[in-house]
Amino acid sequence: MAGRFSWRRLGALIAKESLHIRRDPRSLAMAFVMPLVLLVLFGWAITLDIQNLNVAVYDRDQTQPSRSYLRAFEGSSYFTLIAHVEDYPSLTRLLDSGEADLAVVLYPGFAEALEAGRSAPAQVIADGADANTGTIALGYAEAVTNRFNAELVGGLAEPAIDNRLRVWYNPELKSRWFIVPGLIAVIMTVITALLTSLTVSREWEQGTMEQLIATPVQGVELLVGKMTPYLIIGLVDVLVSVAMAIWVFGVPLRGSFWFLMASGTLFMLGGLGLGILISTVARSQLVASQVAMVATFIPAFLLSGFLYSIDNMPPALQWVTHAVQARYYVAILKDVFLKASPPIYLVNEVLFLTVFAIVVLGLALFKFKKRID
Repeated sequence: MAGRFSWRRLGALIAKESLHIRRDPRSLAMAFVMPLVLLVLFGWAITLDIQNLNVAVYDRDQTQPSRSYLRAFEGSSYFTLIAHVEDYPSLTRLLDSGEADLAVVLYPGFAEALEAGRSAPAQVIADGADANTGTIALGYAEAVTNRFNAELVGGLAEPAIDNRLRVWYNPELKSRWFIVPGLIAVIMTVITALLTSLTVSREWEQGTMEQLIATPVQGVELLVGKMTPYLIIGLVDVLVSVAMAIWVFGVPLRGSFWFLMASGTLFMLGGLGLGILISTVARSQLVASQVAMVATFIPAFLLSGFLYSIDNMPPALQWVTHAVQARYYVAILKDVFLKASPPIYLVNEVLFLTVFAIVVLGLALFKFKKRID
């Protein structure tokens, strides 16, 4: 392995790995088809928006104001009134069976209290078996009530504080705008590690590694030669994923496309290096692919801030997230897509991606040299 770095040997290694990829339909499918399938499946399946909530009502007042209040629920795009019941057991049965997500009970004296300017008795019951849906449903119900109160006042009374609420970056609070950019980072974390996790282990299994060791090829040449074709494939995947985010899922790209691709290159280098490291340690392709999946998908999905806010995690887990590469690219993608954040605001994320890539590639090269010596 002694000798000087050779661009000729590097080119031959890149050509060799590229030829293997072209001849291996599984690698091609994993490289090009799997990211698109995962993006479509997860992009449409994962949503934090709650719609079409079924509501059962028990109107014990049976007056015009009580019916007007219930019509406010019918007029909301979030609720569908499925039943008007005559007693509590019927209401309980609808909630127990899951047919109703929410129940509204209006007590006798509802209209009388409104006419007298007093608080009208009303009860909203949410199915808390799904805590997230129940919490959001109660928030929607409160919004309907506030709108009804505002219409009831009719502008005759002025509130003490006139709140003018605005939402920046995602004014309609579409969860898909929040999910899809982060999803690109999660999927590419898994794909890059999986692709390269099979390269070195495949050489050992097929008995060709001994032939490579017998040649003058250097460790760094072999590392770069095996990574380069997958780096190109990964960047194509990122490009296609960004295009799908914009034109399929309707997520606006407000920031710099070139910064997004440059940071994506750093991200790819770290992910590919991690795959090479796993492949070098595990000589079996099966073991390498399983380790790559566990080491990338679970941390990227749960600890990157993709779905769950890192600030709400226990302090110990927050420290662990600093070692999760996807955390930094998720932050970059969301800020570039939605906020048009300039690169100067994302220096820390770029720095962490750089450090991660250097450390992982260095470890991969060290383990590879140690293995072949």
